[in-house]
Parts: sequence; structure tokens; C-alpha cells
Amino acid sequence: MKKLVAVKPHVAELVNYEEESLKPNEVRIKVHFAAPKHGTEETDFADLSPFAKEEFDTEWNLFLPRKDGEEPGVKFGDLPLGNMVVGHIIEVGTQVSDFKVGDTVCTYGQIKETVTVNAINNHRLLKMKDDTNWKNAVCYDPLQFAISGVREGQVRVGDNVAVFGLGAIGQLAIQLAKKAGANTVVGIDPIEHRREIAKKYGADYVIDPVTEDAGLLMKKYTNKLGMDCIIEASGSDMALQAALRGIAYGGIISYVAFAHPFTNLKFGREAHFNNAKIVFARAASEPNPSYPRWDRKRIERNCWKLLMENYVDCTDIIDPVVPFEESAEGFMKYVDQEPTLSIKMGVKF
Repeated sequence: MKKLVAVKPHVAELVNYEEESLKPNEVRIKVHFAAPKHGTEETDFADLSPFAKEEFDTEWNLFLPRKDGEEPGVKFGDLPLGNMVVGHIIEVGTQVSDFKVGDTVCTYGQIKETVTVNAINNHRLLKMKDDTNWKNAVCYDPLQFAISGVREGQVRVGDNVAVFGLGAIGQLAIQLAKKAGANTVVGIDPIEHRREIAKKYGADYVIDPVTEDAGLLMKKYTNKLGMDCIIEASGSDMALQAALRGIAYGGIISYVAFAHPFTNLKFGREAHFNNAKIVFARAASEPNPSYPRWDRKRIERNCWKLLMENYVDCTDIIDPVVPFEESAEGFMKYVDQEPTLSIKMGVKF
């Protein structure tokens, strides 16, 4: 049996593994499809994770530098790669009653031939219908963060909405904003293919921020008003700078990206004159800003319902799809070396 791991920075390999005995509360899944989580995994894969140099101090509630000699957060050699898997159950533990052999399911898991998970009170082990689009299912994770970005941006019917960064999260935010009744939706990304997909699925306008003035065009497309909400999913300081220019007076910048340190950001006249509000949207942070009405589980339940009912369409977001046997080369190419060639890579077994 094979699984995909990072053996050292920038190097992925398929390595052998042996199954362990199934516990009474577990099920074993034969994987048919899988997908990595590009942004987060790319950071770990390149050994750029801030958690390698910092640790969270619960007393002070902030990150502090690691002391000399302490182990880093990223462990290479057998670092698992992968985020979501779809497959059918081939073995069921003696205590499991809600799942049976043959059920098609989706869950979080490594890119490997079989995945074993707890199946008792696990709300992230999700049953699928046989005719459900697997590409929708493996977007379960990015849709959660797209939903949080749209909700924390307070997108309402008639609003003007822009999305920076048209990866999986940004693409789904485009679809959600349009379906929520946004008047003008703008997608912004330097990669032409991503702009084309955004235009296909709801964007009224698309902008190349490298060759065009995104801030000025956002004002132009809204008769000088600007955007009521800008969802920032790129992590670029240039994107946030342009968002400060293109936001309407008192508008909300909903910051979803997990950004690298900024070097060129200037909170100058435009930020003050536009009276921008910046909120940090993260589905995984509890308590949710709308707690107790909303929490992570409610976001997840709604996310799965939207995916299974095809309210959003992930067909063109999962691209390219590589055979499992080529997943190491595919991960290195599409996630690490040439991420502009892919929105979200899929793996087919």
C-alpha cells in the first residue's frame, strides 16, 4: 500500500505503509479520489510555516519565538500530504452502527490508498450519494472558509463585492456572493485561467492586478462608489493595498488568507479617507463571531448541504486531475513549483 508524504522540503514521494488492526470505533475507506489543500500545505512543504519558529503561549494568548533547541513544528520524512478523500467503506469496526461496508463517504485524510477514521460521533465523516460529484465533495474544506469570508463580509442583496485571489476559496466566494444577490461581482487574480473560471461562474468583471489598476477599476465598475465588501483570499500585501483603494466608504475587507509577512503595505490617506473596516474571517476559530447561533459545526453542515445539492459547482475548480501513481510529481509541480497551473489539484485512484 502507498501513501503520499513529504520526505524533505520541496520533495514528495509515494512510500509504503502497512495497515494497522481496525479499532472497534473505526471504519476503513478505500480511496477513489483525493485533493490537497494548496495554500496551507504549500507553506509546510516549503518549510515556511511560522509554527516551526513560534509556539503558542496559552498564558499570554499569543505566539512567542521558540527557545533554542526546541523541535520545529514541521516534521519531514513522513509528513502526510493531502486534505480531503472520497471513497467507499471496506471494513467496519464492531461498535460502528451508522455506516456499513459499501457506503460512499468523504472525510479529511491523507492522499493514500486507504484511510482509517473514527466513525462514532464524527460529523466530518460524510455519506455521499453514488451519483454525487466527487469534485464538489473534496471542496468541503475550502467552501467552509469561503462561507466565513462572505458571512463576515456581511454580503447582502444589491452589494458590490470583489474577491482577491481566485484559488479554490476565492472561486467559491465568487459563486456564493453572486447567489447571495450581489449586484456587481469582481474577481481579481494575475492568472488568466483563474479569471476565466471566475467569469464563467458569476463574476461580472475580472481584473489582472499586475497589468491593471485594480483599485481604480473597482471604483469605475461601481460609478465611483467602490465595493461594499472585498474578500481577500490571496495573502498579498499588494492585494490588500488595492483593496484599501477600491473599498467603498465604510466598506468591509473580509480577510480570509493566511498571509506571509507584509513588506509594502501602507496605511495612508486612502485607508483613512475610505474608512475601511478589516475583519479577519476564519471558519475554524471558535467562538464564531455569530456564536452561539453559528459555530464551526453549523458552517460545516451548511457547506455539505450546498455541495451535495450542487448549489455551488466545483467542476472546473478541481484541475488538473492526476493519477495516484503520479501524485508525488503532481504535488511538486502544481502545489509547489508551478502553482499558477492549477486551482486545486485532484487525484484519481
